[in-house]
Amino acid sequence: MKRGVLLCAAALLAFAIAGFAQRGRYPLLADDEDSAIAARQAEFHFLRVQYTDLPEYHRGFGFVSRDGEGAGWWLVDWPDADNHFTRGLQRLTKIDTGDPRHLRLMDDRIFDYPWIYATQTGWWGLSDAETKRLREYLMRGGFLVTDDMWGSDAWEVFRSTMERVLPGHDIPDLQETDPVMHVLYDIEEKDRTFIPGSRHLWRSGNGVQIMQPAGTSPAWRAIYDDKRHMVVSVNFDTDIGDAWEFADVPYYPEKMTALAYRYGINYIVYAMTH
Repeated sequence: MKRGVLLCAAALLAFAIAGFAQRGRYPLLADDEDSAIAARQAEFHFLRVQYTDLPEYHRGFGFVSRDGEGAGWWLVDWPDADNHFTRGLQRLTKIDTGDPRHLRLMDDRIFDYPWIYATQTGWWGLSDAETKRLREYLMRGGFLVTDDMWGSDAWEVFRSTMERVLPGHDIPDLQETDPVMHVLYDIEEKDRTFIPGSRHLWRSGNGVQIMQPAGTSPAWRAIYDDKRHMVVSVNFDTDIGDAWEFADVPYYPEKMTALAYRYGINYIVYAMTH
């Protein structure tokens, strides 16, 4: 598969944390950049995985973000999260980044993309052919980011699906010493914190408070191939997709968006250099 050229991490620009202090709109975005990104071929594209919901968990209602509509869990936060994160990559790195896209696993073009993103993977219903295709994709050097799944029921669906994809491979917590935690940004133990969805923000006279749902326990996990190379990132009981989606909203905590960008960019650099 095309993994993109091996991009040197040193080519990435420093993350502009200081710029987040003065926040009207999020500084990664300009007022005229909320529209769709012009299509063009590039070395990297944010690729969202399109899948069919399990029938018992099918999402039939319409809105998936402020600017998107459609049924199915795979669409959640689309297109805002994809567009905003892509804009961030274009501004913060030297990676040749094109327009966000989405494909089903059975589309042969998926092997042209080194990094794919799937949200709400506690409710996906992958066929045997799709699990076989995902296994082939990962074993050929691809990298999957999973995000925004919550609770024991969703975890069991995800765990059992990945057991079909990669039989016998555990899903351990990421260690702070794991290369993906330091490939560009240093992500430390203190950064394994709850990244809220917009639904977890309560506005009051004291500003915005983050209300973590009772019983949740954010976890950052991974699946490795037989050579201990990380091939799947697992974000559980946390929501980096919403942090990208609401990157331009003044009430969303900038600290959480900055952290979500650091995780996402580390995943991309790891996928394209390891």
